[in-house]
Amino acid sequence: MITPIAFLDLPKQQARLKDAIKSRVDAVFEHCRFVMGPEVEELEQRLAEFGGAKYAVGVSSGTDALLMVLMAEEIGPGDAVFLPAFTYTATAEVVLLLGATPVFVDVEPDTFQISLTSLAERLTAVRDAEELEPRALIGVDLFGQPAPWDELKIFAAQEGLTLIADCAQSFGASYHGRRLGHEARATTLSFFPSKPLGGYGDGGAILTDDEDLAILYRSLRTHGEGKTRYEVERIGINGRLDTIQAAVLLAKLDAFEDELIKREAIACAYDRAMPQGIQQPVRVPDSESAWAIYSVLLPDAAKRDSLQAHLKAAGVPTAVYYPKPLHHQPAYSEHHDGAALPVSEDLGTRILALPIQPELTSEEVDRITEALKSWAGDTL
Repeated sequence: MITPIAFLDLPKQQARLKDAIKSRVDAVFEHCRFVMGPEVEELEQRLAEFGGAKYAVGVSSGTDALLMVLMAEEIGPGDAVFLPAFTYTATAEVVLLLGATPVFVDVEPDTFQISLTSLAERLTAVRDAEELEPRALIGVDLFGQPAPWDELKIFAAQEGLTLIADCAQSFGASYHGRRLGHEARATTLSFFPSKPLGGYGDGGAILTDDEDLAILYRSLRTHGEGKTRYEVERIGINGRLDTIQAAVLLAKLDAFEDELIKREAIACAYDRAMPQGIQQPVRVPDSESAWAIYSVLLPDAAKRDSLQAHLKAAGVPTAVYYPKPLHHQPAYSEHHDGAALPVSEDLGTRILALPIQPELTSEEVDRITEALKSWAGDTL
């Protein structure tokens, strides 16, 4: 019987880090400050240092991080927020939750990052329609790689858009030799268990170099409170990071650099062994990926489905990120102007993610690459 490989092996990771995690969590049970305990502030300091930002604010999830950033900018009805169509729903849903309108932008066919050409076209269309006010641009660091931040900064500045970074999948990645964390006015992080730095539940953070914004985010995450608990200065949410999650993340952060190195080694092994006919990920120039997801492209949907079935039979799990772009999702269709976004629409039919997590052994990586080769030899 073939032993299946895990796509995400949290039990194995927990076994490797259990002593460090137990020590951290036991300390929380000793002091019993389960909400906003000292571990939250310690984690914030370390996240800011790691990401090269001046301030970090721990919050309840990556989605709430995005929501609070938009709330701080007073985004609301009549506002247009530009974002890639090929990403997870959280990036867009927070826009609608505030009554604003997401404007979906196409992505590049090789790196899957937001397309500057499509962005300019979509902005022109919004301005010509004269129904929405362009307010913000959310760049998404997709799959572990950085968005084109140099170009996005110039574009946002020229067009008067607030620039926000959705770094949910890519904390730990580098761009021009510096860690992602201060490319935009605010950078949002997710610590969902599947992320490169994942907790044991939901969690997130906001990074910024602006002290006033950091103070505002801390107010928004705690029901809009002011200097005292019952001084309510603004409408906020219950968006705090649990102390136990902060404790888990502190333990995992100690091992994070080593895990990033392991992810890179696995990606390189895949690159070297990738058969012709399967397009490996194209790396963003002058960057290092956090490799949250390693996605290949097949020539068409039929071959993608064939490869996925072949790998499953060999005990190799796969996933499709994302089978349908956001502007084709039922929840967003009525908010889209009908513009075709051909690259995003095509990618979902041909993309396939391979396992890439630090618990993979060299033998398992070899099994995966051999399965890729055997399929290509029989099919392509």
